[in-house]
Amino acid sequence: MVQSPSLPNIEFPTPSSSRRSGAYALIDSLRRHGVKHIFGYPGGAILPIYDEVYRAEAAGGIQHILVRHEQGAAHAADAYSRSTGQVGVCFATSGPGATNLVTGIATAHMDSIPMVVVTGQVGRASIGSDAFQETDIYGITLPIVKHSYVVRDPRDMARIVAEAFHIASSGRPGPVLIDIPKDVGLEEFDYLPVEPGSVKLPGYRPTVKGNPRQINQAVYLIRQARQPLLYVGGGAIAASAHSELQELAEMYRIPVTTTLMGKGAFDEYHPLSLGMLGMHGAAYANFAVSECDLLIAVGARFDDRVTGKLDEFASRAKVIHIDIDPAEVGKNRSPEVPIVGDVRQVLVDMLRRCREVGATAESHQTQAWLDRINGWKQEYPLEVPRYPDKLSPQEVIVEVGRQSPRAYYTTDVGQHQMWAAQFLKNGPRQWVSSGGLGTMGFGLPAAMGVKIALPEEQVICIAGDASIQMNIQELGTLAQYGINVKTVIVNNGWQGMVRQWQEAFYGERYSCSNMEAGMPDFIMLAKAYGIPGRQVSDRAELSAAIAEMLAANSPYLLDIIVTRDENCYPMVAPGKSNAQMIGLPERSKLEAVELLHCHSCGAKNVASNNFCPECGAKL
Repeated sequence: MVQSPSLPNIEFPTPSSSRRSGAYALIDSLRRHGVKHIFGYPGGAILPIYDEVYRAEAAGGIQHILVRHEQGAAHAADAYSRSTGQVGVCFATSGPGATNLVTGIATAHMDSIPMVVVTGQVGRASIGSDAFQETDIYGITLPIVKHSYVVRDPRDMARIVAEAFHIASSGRPGPVLIDIPKDVGLEEFDYLPVEPGSVKLPGYRPTVKGNPRQINQAVYLIRQARQPLLYVGGGAIAASAHSELQELAEMYRIPVTTTLMGKGAFDEYHPLSLGMLGMHGAAYANFAVSECDLLIAVGARFDDRVTGKLDEFASRAKVIHIDIDPAEVGKNRSPEVPIVGDVRQVLVDMLRRCREVGATAESHQTQAWLDRINGWKQEYPLEVPRYPDKLSPQEVIVEVGRQSPRAYYTTDVGQHQMWAAQFLKNGPRQWVSSGGLGTMGFGLPAAMGVKIALPEEQVICIAGDASIQMNIQELGTLAQYGINVKTVIVNNGWQGMVRQWQEAFYGERYSCSNMEAGMPDFIMLAKAYGIPGRQVSDRAELSAAIAEMLAANSPYLLDIIVTRDENCYPMVAPGKSNAQMIGLPERSKLEAVELLHCHSCGAKNVASNNFCPECGAKL
């Protein structure tokens, strides 16, 4: 199979004035905004646009990827954006085509991913008449888009596309919908293009620069802290703040923990890295957030899967919260220092201020804290069980990561997603997973989008046997275009996370979570699409099977049978604090901390960690 080639950069002349259709205006505007790939599925109402796609592909300036289901188009465009930082684009027709995009739009919205979603619509005269394949997709998607348009006049097309790209990619990113009636696509008019970056939206001005006074306050708190912790979310990825984040962490020797969406924002091999925190985060990350005296939240939103019992989350800490979206700052936790602005720009200004004031903390200031965290790392490591007669899911993930440490990884949702988050170490934008919505079926079409965007990179989808079946039809898209994606199914015959919750909280009543009955032979199914594959259940075959998969110059599916009843630990149960984790040995429970009064400043309930977090006095 031949991999999808990169398309050439083509100059498109600007006509001074010429009669063009609304569909032409759309496609030309997309090209002017740098769009080289569109994921979609045609249908009646969007056919005028697909007629222009035909001409654009023939000219060599754009490539359309025909998915097998519109949900796959949305997820592929989403992952295209996550892996590149560019705006992803997807198309669908009216009615069921548009509604099939809804899950993908909601996934992108929850994770703040920039996308432009184009839907066909019935003709203007038929809107509101319950015409064939008519749905009010504008109204349906209002809660799950950043903005939306219905194009009533083709003369507005170029301006709307330019506005859509600007809105989707600026401020807090998100999906923007453009709904285009069929006759708007057909109607001809005197077309004048609108160039990228030329639109003005007076009522839309995201705050980019942080308030200098608040930045000064943040620097003061950082310099005083003895047990600081950087808590980093997806906003740091969106802002490309990786180098600034590392500089701040190293300057003050601050340990760093990330959310599921923040994976890769900080080098996970770095000694200051604590990996992921939260419901299935590392024990040492959860202990650190429970014990820190200063929490620096960078592009994170204090999500319930991170915080556990909110009023006990970092309960001893002062909070600095940096975020581009003012609605997120103080929504779940009131910070002592709120800073609204672009994460990267705020960190740049913060680092400049640090250097101005004479910079770093004393070398010993956080040493006791780092020593304590390193002790937790040694005592409570993430464990990789090995069973005599079965493979564990964890050892599968570890071996895949060992053989392909620089790959771009996509996941579906469930236990395998959490194991992948725990054991894979990723660089910036190399972790692509549905966080906020938790969308099963995301992984395979997402991998497709990443590979189209980055054809030279290794792209691996980690899937579950239940999740993979939700969009398994996209194997057809991989086959058609020769998209060299590797898919690893961690197969335990269950909806694994559902089963784990039923075991832990529902008296082992496994209602409708067993997937064995009706499970396809995944290898035969892949072969039916013309894709090679292999099933593995023996440890002795695992390493060679993964090597064979990675060496294949084609899409490949590896179905790995693992032990059926493995649970994903650690786990913070609902309503519990992050320090109260299930699945750790008794010795791993966070030690009781003696609370004292500081004799220097009078602070009460001070943890006995050598220094008072209020005044810095030795206790």
